[in-house]
Amino acid sequence: MDAVRIVEDEVRELIRRRGLDPLRQAGEVRRLVEAAVSDYDERALMGPLPPIGPLEAARRFVFDAVAGFGVLQPLLDDPTIEEVWINAPNEIYVARNGESELTSLSLTDQQVRDLVERMLKSS
Repeated sequence: MDAVRIVEDEVRELIRRRGLDPLRQAGEVRRLVEAAVSDYDERALMGPLPPIGPLEAARRFVFDAVAGFGVLQPLLDDPTIEEVWINAPNEIYVARNGESELTSLSLTDQQVRDLVERMLKSS
């Protein structure tokens, strides 16, 4: 398991234990993510944990995973993208200027289930 996934799991557990709603308490979740990434980075410097890489990228990935729509969040935030659709976990398309294009993104089955659950919860 890579470093960012380890931190993601740690943050999910903290959210669960504290009873936070990531959609309604995004500020508090963001603070948890920032603290967890910094803490992990310090632990990785002291021990056998894999390095986490650029901290800002790790923070964004973890926050998007726990409070947004995961790997799809950058697509949803991109003002040039008009539409996003998933035909299969490894077949994610976007539309820009009326033209569809296949992305290089892929999801696990669990990520698809989590996304559907999160989308239904927010509607």
